[in-house]
Amino acid sequence: MKKEVFRGIGTAMITPMTEKGVDYAAMERLIERQLEAGIDALIICATTGEAPTLTDEEHIELIRFSVEKAAGRAPIIAGTGSNFTDHAIEMSKKARDVGADALLCVTPYYNKCTQRGLVESYTAIADATDLPLIVYNVPGRTGVNIKPETYEKLAEHPNIVGIKEANGDISSVVDTMRRVSGRLSMYSGNDDQIVPIMSMGGVGCISVLSNVVPAETREIATRFFAGDVKGAAELQMKYKPLIDALFCEVNPIPAKAAMHLMGLASDYARLPLTKMEPLNLERLRKAMRDVGIDV
Repeated sequence: MKKEVFRGIGTAMITPMTEKGVDYAAMERLIERQLEAGIDALIICATTGEAPTLTDEEHIELIRFSVEKAAGRAPIIAGTGSNFTDHAIEMSKKARDVGADALLCVTPYYNKCTQRGLVESYTAIADATDLPLIVYNVPGRTGVNIKPETYEKLAEHPNIVGIKEANGDISSVVDTMRRVSGRLSMYSGNDDQIVPIMSMGGVGCISVLSNVVPAETREIATRFFAGDVKGAAELQMKYKPLIDALFCEVNPIPAKAAMHLMGLASDYARLPLTKMEPLNLERLRKAMRDVGIDV
């Protein structure tokens, strides 16, 4: 078994912003809140972090800043994927240079590619640094889906160590785990599938929900790994309405709205993302109140 980057819950961090740029004071507060809750890893500049609308300079500075503020208390996983493999390699090297512990690389988007293209692209990125690499599969956003047999090929590379699986297809997850168990660690990329994926041998979740309730999300994994599968499932079901509300508009619009409702950060996002629609915002507020968050 290749070494796990982390086991449990890693938070896919929002990037707090204002019209003037990245709000680093808010970012520091959010990092401290996560670490105080005992979160197992921080994922910086991925989908939830609005990587597509960050400049390369902002992107790398956010990773550097997060490494500095975390100070070794949790691994920093840098989102460095791109639809241009050379750009992904460049960003991966820069993330390494500022201290990232691991990489999270989404499949190429928009221009797409074949399964062969996925293998060649990920191999080139993994060859470029000695950092462990987690492959991120989210076909609903990218239009590309990694097949189980492709994961089997990717598992042969010593630096490719994990999967963030957000294809939503449990049958595919079962087939993938049949092929790569013991060679790749699987993380749920969907908050409503934490327990189902861990039941197939997954080692945790890269979570949006944990931006809002970090300790409670982590408790799902803690209970599961302690053998309390029933308790973990109960928490999974308890937070399902909040999870749904956090995805009733495109991520990270609702996550940023939730942070704003809690007084932790602005809900500002860069175009083409906009503020949450009023009816959806009320749905989110109710879901937060229903789990005991005072908003």
